[in-house]
Amino acid sequence: MLTSATGYAQSGIAGKIFEAGKNTPIEYGSVGLYNPADSSMVAGAVSLEDGSFALENIKPGNYYLVVQFMGYDPTTLSDIELSRGQQLDLGKLEISPNEKLLEMVEVFGSRFTAMHKIDRQVFESANFLSGQGGTAIDVIRNLPPVNINADGELSVRGASGFVVMLNGKPIQSDPSIILSQLPANAIKNIEVVTAPAAKYDPEGKAGIINITTEKGATDGTYIQVNTKIGLPSIEDYDNKNKPQRYGADFTINHRQDKWDLSFGASYLRNDVNGLRIGDVYTKRGDTTTRFPSEGERGFDEEAYSGRFTVAYTPDANNEFSLGFYGGIRSKDRTADILYYDNHAEIAGERLYTMTYYNENLRIRRGDFLLGSFDYSHTFDNQSRLSSSFLYEYTMLGGPTTNRNLGFPNTDFVYQDAYNTNNNPLEGLRWQLDYQAKPKDWGTFEFGYQFRSLDHKGDFVYERKNNETGDFELIPEFSSNVELTRLIHSAYGQLTGNIGKWDYAAGLRMEYMDRELLLQDKSNTVDTTYYYDFFLPYPTARAQYAVNDDFRLKAAYSRRVERTTTFKMNPFPEREHSETLEQGDPTLLPEFIDLIETGLVKEFGDNSLYATAYYRHVKNLVNRVNTVYNDTILNRIYSNVGTGRSVGMETGLELNFSSKWKIFTGGNLYRYQIKGSFDEQPINSSAWVYSLNANTSYDFTPTFGFQWSLNYLSRRITAQGEDSSFLSPNLVVRKTFLGDRLSASLQWLNMDMGLLKSNEQRITTMREDAFYTTTNYVLEVDMVMLNLSYTINPNRNKSRFIESEFGEKEF
Repeated sequence: MLTSATGYAQSGIAGKIFEAGKNTPIEYGSVGLYNPADSSMVAGAVSLEDGSFALENIKPGNYYLVVQFMGYDPTTLSDIELSRGQQLDLGKLEISPNEKLLEMVEVFGSRFTAMHKIDRQVFESANFLSGQGGTAIDVIRNLPPVNINADGELSVRGASGFVVMLNGKPIQSDPSIILSQLPANAIKNIEVVTAPAAKYDPEGKAGIINITTEKGATDGTYIQVNTKIGLPSIEDYDNKNKPQRYGADFTINHRQDKWDLSFGASYLRNDVNGLRIGDVYTKRGDTTTRFPSEGERGFDEEAYSGRFTVAYTPDANNEFSLGFYGGIRSKDRTADILYYDNHAEIAGERLYTMTYYNENLRIRRGDFLLGSFDYSHTFDNQSRLSSSFLYEYTMLGGPTTNRNLGFPNTDFVYQDAYNTNNNPLEGLRWQLDYQAKPKDWGTFEFGYQFRSLDHKGDFVYERKNNETGDFELIPEFSSNVELTRLIHSAYGQLTGNIGKWDYAAGLRMEYMDRELLLQDKSNTVDTTYYYDFFLPYPTARAQYAVNDDFRLKAAYSRRVERTTTFKMNPFPEREHSETLEQGDPTLLPEFIDLIETGLVKEFGDNSLYATAYYRHVKNLVNRVNTVYNDTILNRIYSNVGTGRSVGMETGLELNFSSKWKIFTGGNLYRYQIKGSFDEQPINSSAWVYSLNANTSYDFTPTFGFQWSLNYLSRRITAQGEDSSFLSPNLVVRKTFLGDRLSASLQWLNMDMGLLKSNEQRITTMREDAFYTTTNYVLEVDMVMLNLSYTINPNRNKSRFIESEFGEKEF
């Protein structure tokens, strides 16, 4: 008979579920407590990531407990006696995999697309079919709080700055570099944390997106191979080259006893054709210069990547992990534009008219290498010490060629310019965390983190001398830049629960030292800018369980969006014929305060959530325009004031039957920008809304389809607005050979000449200075075929499922 003599304020039962013979915790395992008199369920719980569970507010009496997980034999503990005021710790409970069940089990019906935890939303990648065969960006764009624009830039609740974590490890470089090279098929879950706890980095205006990759669930070898190929373009927009779209990736995972090894690699060629239609005018004194344009704007993208991880668990108290992830990426943007009516006028009288052809090719690379080593030790009293080290190297940059030619005689050269930049980035992060022994009032955690960033930039701009044929350096557009940043931070936080309440509160203190060195190529200017601060980042969150199916939540978080080297480089960079880009060396970080409150309601196999939020951004950074000369605008990154967002994010999942499911999420907020730039006041506001939705229908257990929609409304900027953006998609999927082989046919950016899919207009203006509007039109009606083959698919059974007790659910 199991008894306990330890006194607590309330009675309860706790324990941890592990796979028999391993030190592998079982997440989402089902625990049911039953009355032996009539076998009725008294209480139930689902195990957490570390295998732990807790049953609270249990009346005194005799019970038996059943532990279950799909594909494992259930374990029953009989004769559990619980007296008033006692807390029973069952310790480590082991369940054994049933190999026959693992081979034969088939899940009928639907699983939740999203799970709602106290601090995050967790989405299962496999439920977003339009992203399969693509990259992490193609999956993330479908999540309710996430938006995407025509340039493929992601934002969360309208904020573009967020931290990407890969298996819990933050990335210091541009998130798009990693997301655009991580295969969608390698992703298991995506976690969105809008108000992170104090133990996480405070960086990221919109919070954290954590991506967990696939790995085996039981001993054995799991192999998955995926291929994709694009059918010929339906609309090529008269671009010079036909787009190529194809790729392949694989994942191998082997688990045996104390070892867990994973290896994967991918190749992706993903070209997209398109066009650009623009109209610009500038005013300088009495002269108005106008230069409308139209032409090709397409992208050729190629990426390779490889991943390797090995974990070793010598005993139940120690775990070691070593991982590497690297990639090579090149993205070429062709912008060959005809300026068909460039003219200047005074009082309606033309001074000149000319036509010229701008041939522009920008090549950008994003190569990276990540290496990490982690160690954790669990003490006998269940306290835990862990350490993590991460090294990151990224090489950014690439050349741009810009040629202004005659038209229709393109052999005549007005101007031939070349600029290139190399931007190596090195980052280090070391972290030490300690989790104290859990108490009845909660668990205390504290830790220290050191981060180092060294980002160099070598910018060269040369213009061809038409008389000598030589390229000559233009010093005002050329520079050397180096940004170094050191961060020391420490945190403490308390998490726990009291009755129906779950809570967490923490404080992170951070010291940052930033140094920016600038030097022009003529060596006449050598300037260093310094900036540092010591600031607190408080966080708090609470959740109240009204009942098993209804929860209320609230959270507060303070965060920072740090400035990048590119946005701080004051030397202009020539991007194309009509545009320079320039930074501000005194640019301040953005500081963000977020308050949110919401609810989660589950009814049967359906769920609803709604979160109201308020976000205040101090030192808001926007890209704004000034007039460089009569035919060139200068884009400058500047602190323009404050930004405020008040909104509501909602999500609804409806399972009408085991065959038909709808998952939809929306975001509505009021956005205001208030401040000034270049002595001009800024005070604008507008309602913004977005919708991400999909519906799935399975005609048979092996054949079904999914239709999805991404929509983003018009949005304001400091000097204008961005138009709405629409992207509908359809996927038909068929599986063979007991789900080992799957084939999917994707119709991406559906348009058929009836919609304005995959295009967006960007407009900026300043009275009596300039007006610019550009419509970016990217390829529509793209058809892709994806094939996936899995060896031992049941070795990798996803644990991202709704709890199943096997008996009546509580």
